[in-house]
Amino acid sequence: MPQQPAGPVAASPDDPVVEAEALARQFGARRAVDGVSFVLRAGECLALFGPNGAGKTTLLRLLAGLLAPSSGHCRVAGLGIRDGKLARAHVGLVSHASMLYGALSARENVEFAAKLYGMPDPAGAARDALRSMRVLDRAEAPVRSLSRGLQQRVSIARAIVHSPHVLLCDEPYTGLDELGSAALTEALAERRDSGAALLLVTHNLGEGLALATQAAIMRRGSFVRHENRSGVDAGTYAMEYRELVTLDA
Repeated sequence: MPQQPAGPVAASPDDPVVEAEALARQFGARRAVDGVSFVLRAGECLALFGPNGAGKTTLLRLLAGLLAPSSGHCRVAGLGIRDGKLARAHVGLVSHASMLYGALSARENVEFAAKLYGMPDPAGAARDALRSMRVLDRAEAPVRSLSRGLQQRVSIARAIVHSPHVLLCDEPYTGLDELGSAALTEALAERRDSGAALLLVTHNLGEGLALATQAAIMRRGSFVRHENRSGVDAGTYAMEYRELVTLDA
């Protein structure tokens, strides 16, 4: 397995890997994220649901260190998100937009990321990540020649190539076929079971709850429901979700 990035991490399973306290981000008069607080420990997965515009993507960008909070605090792997590159080295971000270099091959894209993270064996790390997403057979194909689903698999391989302690996933199943979805679920479960903390944003309640140890519903920038997965009745959750997100719609 690839070497974990250096720097502070949770010292014990009881220590937070992700810790958000009253986290907020304002754009003009609008609060996209409004006072969000939660804790994720090693091996936990928060499935985050909510309608478009609820603030889910903004929250992930805050946790990834791509946006600065307007107020509140967040620590990732024991580091403040204002620690910049050091904190981001512990984070893998999977977006519905692949953000790959189209002229480069799948292998070159993932290997380039491995080099940026300072992996001791970038080629081996890239090969392992591509294999885990079942796209190793297309490793030498230029990304621009791949289907949307295969590009998404390569993007996920790039996000996990450094075995991040925190994996942030924004609608990662978008564009994936059945094989790609199965590979993603397996990769996410492997990262969770190896001690990573996951935050999974998805509109698919079944996919999210299957991986989750916590579940939350976000609306207008805030968590309007947040609980342990053990307290969720999957049979009634969809109906309760619809009631919550259509309030004042």
